[in-house]
Amino acid sequence: MTFKKPSLITQIFSGMLLGIIVGYFWKDGAPGLQILSDIFMRLIKMIIAPLVFSVLVVGIAKVGDFKSVGRIGVKTLLYFTTLAVISLLLGLLIVDIFEPGKYMLLELPKAGTETGVEAAKGFQLKTFIEHVIPSSIADAMARNEILPIVVFAIFFGVATAAIGKKGEQVISFFDSVSHIMFKITNYVMAFAPFAVFGALAAVVAHQGLGVLGGYVRLIACFYMGLVVFILGVLSLICFACKIKFFSLLKHIKEPTLLAFSTASSEAAMPKTIEALEKFGCGNRIVSFVLPLGYSFNLDGSMMYMTFATVFIAQAYNIPMSIPEQITMLLILLVTSKGIAGIPRASLVVIAGMLTYFKIPIEGLALLLGIDQILDMGRSATNVVGNAVATAVISKWEGELGDGGSSLPSGEGRGGANA
Repeated sequence: MTFKKPSLITQIFSGMLLGIIVGYFWKDGAPGLQILSDIFMRLIKMIIAPLVFSVLVVGIAKVGDFKSVGRIGVKTLLYFTTLAVISLLLGLLIVDIFEPGKYMLLELPKAGTETGVEAAKGFQLKTFIEHVIPSSIADAMARNEILPIVVFAIFFGVATAAIGKKGEQVISFFDSVSHIMFKITNYVMAFAPFAVFGALAAVVAHQGLGVLGGYVRLIACFYMGLVVFILGVLSLICFACKIKFFSLLKHIKEPTLLAFSTASSEAAMPKTIEALEKFGCGNRIVSFVLPLGYSFNLDGSMMYMTFATVFIAQAYNIPMSIPEQITMLLILLVTSKGIAGIPRASLVVIAGMLTYFKIPIEGLALLLGIDQILDMGRSATNVVGNAVATAVISKWEGELGDGGSSLPSGEGRGGANA
């Protein structure tokens, strides 16, 4: 009888379960297993910049001209902005209806209490432009700053297409590089179950299973909002665009689980690209839309920012009027761009909102203990949101396989098993 190797999703689930058991029973040694997760995240960060740059250059070059790039870009950014507003509003709606913060009954803290997170600075156009336009692409790649890499790749891809035949060799080179990066990705992903095991073992050993006790309502409300967004908003968008939503979910189950278990949507990006191409999305659309989504379409993170800010206000019994909440939504719509890949970026942006509305920033301490748990849900939602965005743009551009079905064998990138 031939032994069949368990699928990656089975291995990850096994790693999660074993990590919880080891963390619970081996409290002294389990924290040291965090190094497995650290190794995995460093491997992922190692491949992100060359992967994003190569697939985006090829995608832009295949688009071929500024007119096409502009058309697809406008559609993409319009979609991203619309979904950002919806996710922010849904976060506000859930937290206002269920008011989970009112069950915390906190007193106003003494001034100067340390939270471990600094307040974000107010939005400044000069700072934003300096971040978006790289002074050195090498520095941007070294720091894994996705948005500057995207900007340079757009210029590079358009210029490569513009010089005609002389650019064909360059396009072929980066196409080969992207395939090589996906092969490397397959090697890295083989380590994912060990990373999940180490991360959960360390968290359970440090905080115990009782970490969820006092926050059950908060976690339940937030996860309910994520489910409503995915099964309500995103499924309706797919239905309206005649995209097979549940077939899409089936294709992206591995990257979604990986994002959930590692609390990093960045870790799931390579597998998401492969899954979308196998689902039937056009290669050039995937290469263009998905990298942009990591800076402009973080649906789960956007929902969390409004939800968490109002939650902390409720915990201190500080009412926020409707005009104040609308103002918060508009500020977050701008200040939250390009936060992907920045550690604890959501907390930093939330800190800025707390300062702006004179809510005690010490309230962030409420979230620090369970931020990993909340981050798991919002990271998975980010992956699903970007997958739907890519499928929608592919549909609008007439580059989605019939009914969102899988590509014929061999047409997906890297030949990895989804």
